[in-house]
Amino acid sequence: MAKAAPAEQLKLLELQGLDARLKSLSNRRRTIESDPRISDLEAALSVANGELGAAKMAVHDAEAELKRSEADVEQVASRIERDEARLNSGTGLSKDLVALQSDIASLNKRRSALEDVELEVMERLEGLRERQAAQQQIVDDVQGSFGVIRAELDAALAEIAAEAAEVGGKRSEFAAGLDAGLLAVYEKTLAKRGVGAARLFHGKSEGSGMQLSPGDLAEIKAAAEDDVVFCPDSGCILVRSAEWV
Repeated sequence: MAKAAPAEQLKLLELQGLDARLKSLSNRRRTIESDPRISDLEAALSVANGELGAAKMAVHDAEAELKRSEADVEQVASRIERDEARLNSGTGLSKDLVALQSDIASLNKRRSALEDVELEVMERLEGLRERQAAQQQIVDDVQGSFGVIRAELDAALAEIAAEAAEVGGKRSEFAAGLDAGLLAVYEKTLAKRGVGAARLFHGKSEGSGMQLSPGDLAEIKAAAEDDVVFCPDSGCILVRSAEWV
């Protein structure tokens, strides 16, 4: 059985208090890091970016379609211009000029139809661009909300980190002054049980929060003052004092 002076064992309670504070800070950090608002906004941003990508692709495709439509109109207009120039020159056989007039009439109908298509594409493109702008605004809004919350959480994490560094420094300094053998037992117990030491107060283990059985109490009371005893329920070191009987 490990041994340590009662005064040394009492110091474990202060060490446990520092470790409890560090554990609380660690739990707070994990809670902040798993803030559901972040995952919700990340999911919303993913959906919004997907919709924005689709809107951009639709605009790109419509712009390409408009360029093709404009090229078709331009091609027909150029041919009409050439044919009208030939017709206005008056050169050629009469039947050829008549045929040219017929071709020009057909080309004008063709140009009118192509211009209608061009106008429809332009109108559709305008709507798609408005949709893209609206979707971009949604993405911007979500990113703005994400930035605000992320800044809030980062500030809280920074405060926790600063406090943890301060408490950790105190803990290291305090632990350095403890009996090495007792500290080793405490550290092993802390790592295994989650709690290194607790008071035995009026027959109740503050490590487990439970009243000890008469048999367990009798066994602990029979132990020497410098014996290191353990809670039968939580497994942590039980720190005893005559004042707490």
